[in-house]
Amino acid sequence: MKHTIYILLLLITCASCTKQPKLDGLDLEKFKNDFGGCKGERLKMVDKLKSLKEEIKGVSSNDLDDYLGKPDIQQLADRSQEYYIYFLEPGNHCEDVKKKSNAQMMAVRFSAMGMATEVNFQRGMPEE
Repeated sequence: MKHTIYILLLLITCASCTKQPKLDGLDLEKFKNDFGGCKGERLKMVDKLKSLKEEIKGVSSNDLDDYLGKPDIQQLADRSQEYYIYFLEPGNHCEDVKKKSNAQMMAVRFSAMGMATEVNFQRGMPEE
């Protein structure tokens, strides 16, 4: 019984230790406050975001919420994976969130365990 408790505590400790990204030079408040990229503030940050692509990989979805704010779109993918979509520039989505938009976006793919595995900069929604 004691052995089982130690293993459980070890698993809980490991699960709570997620990668904390170093997003130096990125104005996180401006990013969060420019929902959908509709104010044009995120567009000024594209080069910096691209340089931080590897820092974002390995971050949990909960931690990314804390850093960048809730995604503009959360899209389910195959095998219990998901994408967080952050628009980086104004587009049709600014007029009506239900409209399909071809604006530049950052798509972060999360594994079934909730860890960022890919960060892509693209136009149009990710393929599932």
